[in-house]
Amino acid sequence: MRLHRVPAGTGWLWVRLGLRTFFKQPLALAGLFFLFMLVVSVLSLVPLLGQALALALLPAATLGLMAATRIAASGQFPMPTVLASAFAAGRERAHAMLVLGLIYAAGSLLILGLTLLITGGAATPAVLPDPAAVPVEPGASPRPEDLMFTPEAINRMLIGALLHIPLGLLFWHAPALVHWHGVSPLKSLFFSALACWTNKAALLVYFLGWAAVFFGVSLLLVLLGGLVGGPRFIGMLLFPVAMLMSAIFFTSLYFTFRDSFETDEGQPPA
Repeated sequence: MRLHRVPAGTGWLWVRLGLRTFFKQPLALAGLFFLFMLVVSVLSLVPLLGQALALALLPAATLGLMAATRIAASGQFPMPTVLASAFAAGRERAHAMLVLGLIYAAGSLLILGLTLLITGGAATPAVLPDPAAVPVEPGASPRPEDLMFTPEAINRMLIGALLHIPLGLLFWHAPALVHWHGVSPLKSLFFSALACWTNKAALLVYFLGWAAVFFGVSLLLVLLGGLVGGPRFIGMLLFPVAMLMSAIFFTSLYFTFRDSFETDEGQPPA
């Protein structure tokens, strides 16, 4: 396994490959992403340990989506069982993936605690503001979205996102390194961060490219809503469109890994 340095323009290529591969198998890849989100959401509802368990499974689930992308890119149809790829590669690698998941869960919960500490320690943004302070029509109750998108809630989300950046870089390639290259969990975190730093220009172009795509889709949605049904129409489409765009984004993750590492054959091992 060798680290591969790529030019900055490769970041835009990763965006295009994600879009192109998704539309090769849109139903399969979208369905797998929705299944992944459903499993995570259901696990999060389990009392006490549910959220930690959902976080611990995220690296394995992300690897499953990357494996599905690899299958779709080869022109084949990814089956739902591909989501469990991380646990079908032998006991040793399954154990390593679980260890990686536990590290991710611990890091995420630590960041959550730091975010709450920095922003005042309130656990639920929606209950922070006084409902009487939220402008609503006379006789109407404040809507949940009015309470969620307050300055306090937005500040909390921004701080949480910033604190998650280092964790995200550590885990960007780590699940794939554990699964396809047999790297130990701790070493996979090191090599993931090293690869992200080595190809930082390409990753910057990649994120800017996706920001442009998301902005373009959002603008199109607003224009369409203005022509068809106004804010209510936009509200109806916002969640499914956001989920669809997230599925396409996850489809592109595999290519950032494929081009950042190579074996003697130049490809991740099966």
